[in-house]
Amino acid sequence: WSYALEKPNTGSIFAISWSIDGTQLAGACGNGQVIFAHVVEQHWEWKNFQITLIKRRTMKVHNVSNDAVDLLEFRDRVIKASLNFGFLVVATSLQCYVFSTKNWNTPLIFDLKEGTVSLILQAERHFLLVDGGGLYLYSYEGRLISSPKYPGMRTDILNAQTVSLSNDTLAVKDKADEKVIYIFEALSGKPLGDGKPLTHKTEIVEIALDQKGLTSERKIAFIDKNRDLFITSVKRFGKEQKIVKIGTMVQSLAWNDTSNILCGIQDSRFTVWYYPNTVYVDKDLLPKTLYEKEASEFSKNPQIVSFVGNQVTIRRADGSLVHLHISPYPSILHGYVGSASWEDGLRLCRFVKDQTLWACLAAMAVANKDMSTAEIAYAAIGEIDKVQYINSIKELPSKESRLAHMLLFSGNTQEAETLLLQSGLVYQAIQVNINLYNWERALELAVKHRTHVDTVLAYRQKFLADFGKKETNQRFLQYAEGLEVDWNKIKAKIEMEIAKERERAAASPAVRT
Repeated sequence: WSYALEKPNTGSIFAISWSIDGTQLAGACGNGQVIFAHVVEQHWEWKNFQITLIKRRTMKVHNVSNDAVDLLEFRDRVIKASLNFGFLVVATSLQCYVFSTKNWNTPLIFDLKEGTVSLILQAERHFLLVDGGGLYLYSYEGRLISSPKYPGMRTDILNAQTVSLSNDTLAVKDKADEKVIYIFEALSGKPLGDGKPLTHKTEIVEIALDQKGLTSERKIAFIDKNRDLFITSVKRFGKEQKIVKIGTMVQSLAWNDTSNILCGIQDSRFTVWYYPNTVYVDKDLLPKTLYEKEASEFSKNPQIVSFVGNQVTIRRADGSLVHLHISPYPSILHGYVGSASWEDGLRLCRFVKDQTLWACLAAMAVANKDMSTAEIAYAAIGEIDKVQYINSIKELPSKESRLAHMLLFSGNTQEAETLLLQSGLVYQAIQVNINLYNWERALELAVKHRTHVDTVLAYRQKFLADFGKKETNQRFLQYAEGLEVDWNKIKAKIEMEIAKERERAAASPAVRT
């Protein structure tokens, strides 16, 4: 497969060399001449715009919706260009041009320090230029926002797979240690959070930041050397990073530009994760929030070029582009949830009658702690056990207990226990550990707070009796000595604790006002 063929009248060409920026080619010819060639006919597409580099210094803009054509002339040859989020950014050997798709006649122009721009990445609010000197983040008004740096930085080897940009975050994969991703605040250029980079156990191949939502919920997806796909939050609050695997044998990935939907080519299937955050909310639900399609039509080693709106563009190994359309409804649902329009979300799911959409709504509702919507959505996908658990959460007397049990629902046992202890609900924290058969921790809490030791021992004895086993744990034997287990007393104490919690919950709104 050849893209272009030229037969110059120069004799045989003995040696060729590309320029560093990949736009020019020089060849040594058999007749003693040196031939120079320039790459043209490059294409960029975004929504209804199609842009073609027709000459070294000329671009043609074609608006396919009204068939309007504009010509953009530049003073110097075009080195790099990028079209996204309603802006065209063009780097020539001396200057950078920023065009708005609303007006092609008045570009914003500023001078470049170096004429060797090797990469342009765009986000909704700003764009990144990478050249031989470093990384530079500019606003679309041409103002330099920041210039992030990290130890041993080499910009010549950075590409779209190893750098990712969102409205508030910049992520760069390190070359010196391929298991490390440096994460920066976009506006200040400083390392995010505690300044430590994100570290994985194996080498990382490709990274991508999601584009929408709050900074505190920003996620990064990455593929490692084993072709496993992981997702994690870029913000750490002093605790260990929770990196979760959501796919295997993934070749290429991309986030959607308008909602946090992730797509990738996984093994022999094209997969869309409509709500990847499900892994942090209800892991069992993740398979129900996926869309999968046979990917044999893409041939070997396809690459995802873009994921704009509900259209995915994939480049096959032979260079041809394939366009795929996915359902528009998950994106609409993301929009409703983002504006807390739960009624509209429910109406949409009832209208579409799709299990995948209901599963997404269930996960979104739990993530946003809207248990009424979660109950309806889980009922729609037949998860009756979860509906019953949600009902039991709604009946809990205090807000703190409800929040703790929602954390338990998502598998965050440590956070649930911490929340209960901070709220002074010691019995509830002990009971949570008993329910999880986390006996040692339940006893530890009871002894530490000098309360409900008999409750823990009673439940432990009942548990062992049910299974016909004898106590072998030394700590339990030690505390059981001389302590009589009276279930009537224990039940009375538990009822008293629940009544106390109810009183506290009833009093707290009055205190606030």
